[in-house]
Amino acid sequence: MTDRRGSARARRDFWTGIAFISPWLVGFFALTLYPILASLYYSFCEYRVLTPPRWVGLRNYVELFTDHDYFLPSLANTAFMFIELPIALAISVGIALLLNRRIPGIALFRTLYYLPSVVPTVAASILWLWLLNPEYGLVNQSLRWLHIPTTEWLQSPLWSKPAFIVLDLWMIGGGIVIYLAALQGVPEHLYEAAELDGASPWRRTWHITLPSISPVIFFNLILGVIGTFQYFTQAFLMTGVPPGGPANSTLFYALYLFQNAFTYFRMGYASAMAWVLFLLTLAATLLIFRSSARWVYYEGDTT
Repeated sequence: MTDRRGSARARRDFWTGIAFISPWLVGFFALTLYPILASLYYSFCEYRVLTPPRWVGLRNYVELFTDHDYFLPSLANTAFMFIELPIALAISVGIALLLNRRIPGIALFRTLYYLPSVVPTVAASILWLWLLNPEYGLVNQSLRWLHIPTTEWLQSPLWSKPAFIVLDLWMIGGGIVIYLAALQGVPEHLYEAAELDGASPWRRTWHITLPSISPVIFFNLILGVIGTFQYFTQAFLMTGVPPGGPANSTLFYALYLFQNAFTYFRMGYASAMAWVLFLLTLAATLLIFRSSARWVYYEGDTT
């Protein structure tokens, strides 16, 4: 009798728990799992939204990797933006080290460096459209004042991607704040012991500071890789109509995916692009995770 009562209560508790999480389950299956599975199916179909999907097998994927005019250049443009990752990492950590010093007015400097990161991306893009204007933009005006050759920035196929890197580096305040918080958690006794041993500031930074904040560097690196593969908003807003100019120099992967899905209505082709993007991001993330054992150190880790 006791076992029956216990099993009945367990079943009741189970279904009560299911009832409580049912809104999440409905959202997960309807808004996450189903779209994922549907996009996988559509990636093997010729599907233009207004007509039923037609199975074509691997044709979309074959067309992707033989498209030398748009797909492969979009992949190359996106790969170019990975140049920004080590630059942003070095600058963010360097500025965070400076902002971690105890000097008068440091709170003001921390605020000034953080402010650009809270500016909405749309507003920042419009601002930098004006700053990078080749005729009257503040950047070229400053270069002329310094007698440095100017460039056309977003209107030049050579300088359009570096212009986006400059914009992104202006908005690294969020990363700086994260690194600053990590730096303030580094134990002081490690610095004191190293100083007693005669270690120089550079050695203290290399052997104590960077290993201590390496988990945070690892976290930001993963987010940076994922964000770079999905680079979209700035290019969509700042490169004219249709986006991606000049000469497709800013046709990034996510932007070309968006165009196929919502401009050309090639939803099957766009779904294939989405799955290739997922696999590329997954491969890059797994590679970083595999390498993390060599350079990421956690407190109390004795391995």
